[in-house]
Amino acid sequence: MDGAATAAVPPGAIADAPADAFDPELPWRRARSVALRPEPFGALVYHFGNRKLSFLKSKTLVRVVETLADHPSAAATLAACGVPEARRAAYVKALADLARSRMIERRTSSPPTARELAAAPCDETDPEAHG
Repeated sequence: MDGAATAAVPPGAIADAPADAFDPELPWRRARSVALRPEPFGALVYHFGNRKLSFLKSKTLVRVVETLADHPSAAATLAACGVPEARRAAYVKALADLARSRMIERRTSSPPTARELAAAPCDETDPEAHG
């Protein structure tokens, strides 16, 4: 391992990562104790357990959060909601921030079947869903 890589990742950083660190390839859902209130800019997100308030400043991000449980992974949700590949890193960062603040949580139930997915796509009639 070269010195630059060692300096960039402090010893134990990977081992000390929280068990619920955000991984877009895993299944996620909006936390049960979280409410979304639609607003013209996106939505207010309130966690009744820790009393945190967040703002989702994109209607597309609101759709992503609302439909996380309908898809086998967060990455699949981003694709289903039409988030362009070039913008996905920003959405993954936003979802990671939401996971850190407990607004979304890992889903432990089985992923939906292909039939369930076909019945529950993101709202494709909204032009913002496609970028």
